[in-house]
Amino acid sequence: MLHSPTEPAPTLELLAHHRARPLHWIATASAMAAVIAGAGLLQPDPANGAPAAPSAAGNPGTRSAPREPAPDAHALTYPLDCRGLAQAVTATAEGDLDGDGRPETVAAVRCDAGSGTPPHAIYVLTRGPAAGSAPRVVATLLDPARRQNATDLTVSDGQITATLLGYSSREVPRSDPDVKQLSKWRWVGGKFRQELTDSTARSV
Repeated sequence: MLHSPTEPAPTLELLAHHRARPLHWIATASAMAAVIAGAGLLQPDPANGAPAAPSAAGNPGTRSAPREPAPDAHALTYPLDCRGLAQAVTATAEGDLDGDGRPETVAAVRCDAGSGTPPHAIYVLTRGPAAGSAPRVVATLLDPARRQNATDLTVSDGQITATLLGYSSREVPRSDPDVKQLSKWRWVGGKFRQELTDSTARSV
C-alpha cells in the first residue's frame, strides 16, 4: 500500500499488538472509489539495488518458509455479550486484507440461542508475527446492536462482502427481515471503509 515514509499506514498485524477496539460503522449509502497500490512486492538486491530475482525452481538447498495459516475463528472468545449463552461462529472467510502477505480471517458470530434469530457481529482476526501466535480480534465490522444478520460472507482480492438482513422497524418479527443490503469493506488508509448499497424496506 502507498503510504508516507514518515507516517506508515498501520497494518492489521500492528493492530494486533494493541488492545482491540471495535470499530462501529454507521450504515450510510455511499460510493467508494480508491486506488490501492501494493508496495514491497519486489525487494531490492542489497548488492546492487536491483530487484532480487526469484530463486530457480528446483534449486537445491532453497526452500520457501511454510505459510502461516489464517487465524482459527473457533480458537478465541469474542467481545460479544451472550448473557451466559455460548457463542456460535456461523461463517468464516479468509484472505490477505492489508496486503502484508499474511492471511486474516473474517468471522460472523452470534449467540447460540437455540431458537429465534439472534443478531450477528462480524469480526476481523489476525495474529502476531511470532509463529503460533494466538488469534486476536482487531476490528468489528458489524455491531450486534444493529440487529442485523449476515449471510454470504466472502473475501476476494482484499475485499470483504456480506449480505445484511435487517428490519425496517422494531415491530417487524425477527423471523421475517424486510430489509436487505449488500455491504463491502476494504482496508484503506489504516482503517476499514464500508460501501453499503441503497436499500428499501421489502420482504426478503
